[in-house]
Amino acid sequence: MKYLTGEDRQQIPLFVGCLEEAIEAANEVRLIDAFVASLPLGAYGFKVDHLENGRPAYHPADLLKLYLYGYLNRIRSSRLLEKECKRNIEVRWLLKGLVPDHNTISNFRKNNPDAIRKVFRATVELGKRFDLVGGKVVAGDSTKMRAQNSKKNNFNAKKLQEKIDYIDKKLDEYNKELAREDGDKPETAKAAATKKAIATQLARKQQYEQMQQQLAESEEVQISTSDPDSRQLITRNHITEVGYNIQTTVDDKHYLTIDYLVTNENDSKAMGNMVERAVDVIGHNQFTGLYDKGFHTGTELKHAADLGVNVLVAIPAVSSHAPDPAFDLSRFDYDREQDVYLCPIRQRMHTNGKWYSKSHGKTIVQVKHYKTPNCAICLLVDRCTSSQKGQRVIERSEYADYYEANAKRLQAQEHLYKRRQAIVEHTYGILKRQWGFYFISTKKTIQHASADVGLMFTALNLRRIFNLLPQNVLQAYLKGLARIFGPLFALLGFHSFVRVQSNSMSIQAALFFEPRLQLIKMRYIRRCNGGFETYCRYKQFMKINFIAILILIF
Repeated sequence: MKYLTGEDRQQIPLFVGCLEEAIEAANEVRLIDAFVASLPLGAYGFKVDHLENGRPAYHPADLLKLYLYGYLNRIRSSRLLEKECKRNIEVRWLLKGLVPDHNTISNFRKNNPDAIRKVFRATVELGKRFDLVGGKVVAGDSTKMRAQNSKKNNFNAKKLQEKIDYIDKKLDEYNKELAREDGDKPETAKAAATKKAIATQLARKQQYEQMQQQLAESEEVQISTSDPDSRQLITRNHITEVGYNIQTTVDDKHYLTIDYLVTNENDSKAMGNMVERAVDVIGHNQFTGLYDKGFHTGTELKHAADLGVNVLVAIPAVSSHAPDPAFDLSRFDYDREQDVYLCPIRQRMHTNGKWYSKSHGKTIVQVKHYKTPNCAICLLVDRCTSSQKGQRVIERSEYADYYEANAKRLQAQEHLYKRRQAIVEHTYGILKRQWGFYFISTKKTIQHASADVGLMFTALNLRRIFNLLPQNVLQAYLKGLARIFGPLFALLGFHSFVRVQSNSMSIQAALFFEPRLQLIKMRYIRRCNGGFETYCRYKQFMKINFIAILILIF
């Protein structure tokens, strides 16, 4: 029987090819290379100026290319990326044969969280340039990702006290055991082992007491020993995991993620900040934000209203009910003009006008109380309230107007809100189920975790852009940016002309000469009588002498 046979491993080829010939023109790595080449890495915060003395360093562009390739191909481990540099021909082409050590690869990620965020924002700006970001409807949500910290290395006040009580109990047992030993006899092996166990337990107790003191002196409620910023969070129902809560905002047009934020808190206080950041990214407040019931908080609804953003937030189910559902709070009508409530049997409930403080966790909310003396003679009071005083009291929060306005919007635009899951859950489905990114790969501090998450969303946005745009158009555009801006940055002293906008972590580089370059670019495009498709021919324009470009600008 005949079989296909490969080449002889000892055969010397007659024509030796180069790396460039081994990578086809349509290979994705060429887009990664062009994308990184178009970025002003020095302005983003990557270290590009190294001393001449000593061993040469790896350029941040090479390490960034390696990470983008790795995350796009579901490889996050620095050791695995080092292996790919040796055996993967695409990586060898991308890095021109360089093989950085896994420590160098790992340090690049954990040392550049802010710069990586700006690379992510560059993908958002790239999507906006090609009209891939609609800016009309966005969906926000969060997902929990497990940190490099086990549950047994996470402590709260209750758990620490239980540990100390257990140690005290064991110490009593050990001391009683030693007391039973005869002091006149030589020390037995059992007694020596008991003394050693006592010393171990005392050391543990001291450690737990130090943690107790640390909690008492700080505002934190938990301590994690492996990753100090990670917290035990509820993932679903009563299941908890020690990790981080990743807030994201996704545009509905092509499901591009326009913002992310790594936190170690729940969703109740997250929406206002994320909406404000979305306004900075999109550039206006004329959009609608869709959020689930975990974000239904009065302070956050007020924050969104102050920003002028229309938000639709799901309303959580009522946790408490009247003895008879016919007398639930939803059956009481509020008269805004008279500032009174009307109960189901149309009795008027008044307020004394005073505001009372009510705590919700760490938040203090001001409320008014509404009641009526007619409860004392009402025959239906037992169906209305279970209070021992026989008095129904209605509390109206200072944020009640915002709750009611949201309920009206939600009722009027229910069809729009139903799109929320399809928009934002799509992102988590790819990251967690398809790519396997359900945990944080970096250790120690939320900044390191942010770098890992930033590379996830950068790779995800690039995957969407690569799939949506023709490769020749995108490649020509990115190469054009690199050919124009690269020499300008080097010749004119890029750092002296860049202003990185820090408000709400917006990282668009504002160049004093960019409007003029854009004018030149658009004139050329109009001359070609086309839109973005003309970028295929636009690369010819990029070949103009650099001095001629300076003359056109100035």
